[in-house]
Amino acid sequence: MKLPEKFVFATNNAHKLQEVRDILGKRCEILSLADINCHDDIPETADTLEGNAMIKARWVKNHYGYDCFSDDTGLEVEALGGEPGVKSARYASAHGGSAHHDSRANMKLLLEKLNGVTDRKARFRTAVAMIIGSTEKIFEGIVDGKIIEEARGIDGFGYDPIFMPEGEQLTFAEMSAEQKNSLSHRRRALDSFMEFFDK
Repeated sequence: MKLPEKFVFATNNAHKLQEVRDILGKRCEILSLADINCHDDIPETADTLEGNAMIKARWVKNHYGYDCFSDDTGLEVEALGGEPGVKSARYASAHGGSAHHDSRANMKLLLEKLNGVTDRKARFRTAVAMIIGSTEKIFEGIVDGKIIEEARGIDGFGYDPIFMPEGEQLTFAEMSAEQKNSLSHRRRALDSFMEFFDK
């Protein structure tokens, strides 16, 4: 299958958009939802990352007609039974806390739940859903690591300041964009995604 010259990435997250453009930008033009005048509040009602990613991709395809891909990412902490998982972006608000997508509140709640816990193994998992014409496909990327005890670093977004990838001494938030993009969960999912077109 041929990679489209223009591909819509179904996100309003400027950090994610830049990350994806950095990774894929030489291969095709990546359009955002704003670029296609999509300002809809797309519902993310699935109970899996794969389900939410596909909902967003289908929304764009069905309402705007563009070939599209979308992602959903979750932080899965072993000692918490996989939490926050699909609720990662709204973890604190789901527990009666502050507003939707409050990264600081999310990190604070997670660190409180892990207070005194020695097993801090965690992984970031990204599901990328792609729709081209009538073809739908899901790709996955995982990076294993651990949750450190207090936030470090000022770059990145979400849980990056408290997540340290396996084999590294820096959190995602302490890494340059190039360092993070070379080993991140989103990079691994997008590598699988691009391999699909390179076959």
